[in-house]
Amino acid sequence: MILNETIVALATPSGSGAIAIIRLSGKEAIAVAASVFQSVSGKDITKQKTHTLHLGHIVDDKKVIDQVLLSIFKNPNSYTGEDVVEISCHGSTFIQQQIIQLFLRKNCRLAKPGEFTLRAFLNGKLDLSQAEAVADLIASDNEASHQIAMQQMRGGFSNEIAQLRQELLNFASLIELELDFAEEDVEFADRTQFNELLTRIAFVLKRLIDSFAVGNVIKNGIPIAIVGEPNVGKSTLLNALLNEERAIVSDIAGTTRDTIEDELVIDGIGFRFIDTAGIRETTDHVESIGIKKTFEKIEQAQVVMYLFDSFRFQVSSAEYLSEIEKVKNKYPLKPLLVVINKIDLLTQEELLHIHQQLETLNLKPETISAKQNIGIDELKQTLLSFVNTGALRNNETIVTNSRHYDSLLKALEEIQKVKWGLESGISSDLMAIDIREALYHFGEITGEVTNDELLGNIFANFCIGK
Repeated sequence: MILNETIVALATPSGSGAIAIIRLSGKEAIAVAASVFQSVSGKDITKQKTHTLHLGHIVDDKKVIDQVLLSIFKNPNSYTGEDVVEISCHGSTFIQQQIIQLFLRKNCRLAKPGEFTLRAFLNGKLDLSQAEAVADLIASDNEASHQIAMQQMRGGFSNEIAQLRQELLNFASLIELELDFAEEDVEFADRTQFNELLTRIAFVLKRLIDSFAVGNVIKNGIPIAIVGEPNVGKSTLLNALLNEERAIVSDIAGTTRDTIEDELVIDGIGFRFIDTAGIRETTDHVESIGIKKTFEKIEQAQVVMYLFDSFRFQVSSAEYLSEIEKVKNKYPLKPLLVVINKIDLLTQEELLHIHQQLETLNLKPETISAKQNIGIDELKQTLLSFVNTGALRNNETIVTNSRHYDSLLKALEEIQKVKWGLESGISSDLMAIDIREALYHFGEITGEVTNDELLGNIFANFCIGK
């Protein structure tokens, strides 16, 4: 990747649309654009101010390709920190390709995935965690993931890490200074204050590390396996939760022979519902494959929702209780939510009797009628309770990136070593080694410490044009 080249890419999704945006960045971006752009007012765009718009035509030799709106962003006041030109053209795929190919003939090259944001990072417009937040913002599909990505892109996480790193760096400088006066046995760093700082840093790191559990759920959605005997209303429940006909509903046992996934957003949190084949003894080879997949999906799920038909439960309650207990014992670490369906067919006395039987397994069930849409809103609120949204409501920093999580774990490990060394009275030179390692891991997060392989891995996941 040669960073002094002028790059070009389509910045909007490929395909036909009303408008498409083609972006150029590099020291020759404005000059290249000027060579193919004819302003309707006769302006020379190389002499125009930054952040200005100009109406004109893109012309290839004497052939007019399209009427466009051209935007100028001069360095350093642009997204990449370089000269940037954005061309809004009509959304025909033919027009898009004609304009891009014209720029390629003018010695531009196609941008690689994430190269615009990479240049923004290299030119100091964004730190590395902010750059990664750009990709998260593009991928956000619910309010919570959008909120976290926006906070990170604005520097909330970076500022918290940078402050801790600077305070540690100040003490590290004093420790390093002591090494220069080792023969005189002097201490420039106040050990009591240093110990207090290490305690505070460790506390913040643990909070950030713990937030990853919530952040990962918010970013990727919480997977919930809907399980139960065949034909008890799992597909109907899925449709009721999603307010659409997504799953196949039939009176024939074993209709759902494969897993069906769909997503629902409740109060900004994404839930991935997995409607699985029922669990029962069967001689049908195809259905047995579906049952095997059920157990595989339960392994992947964070919450197991066991649904049963209240009317059929009364006929064979012992069999149902045994099946529920089997799931509970097989996955003791997964929350088990038991849901009684078709309660519109029961009397209050019959419903109370089912509750009493489930209490023997220490389970408090939800009661619904998926077909009549009874209890669905209450069920949604129960599902929401499985996600700790307190940190999100309080606008705290939440870690969603596994790379950041790994660096935080390593930084905490080094901080704990420094703290142990300080309390044990080890020499400053040994303590300085662990401090440098902690500073290194802090720097990995914001990009103060980086390498080509790391940058390649991060920006390879970006879309081209961003």
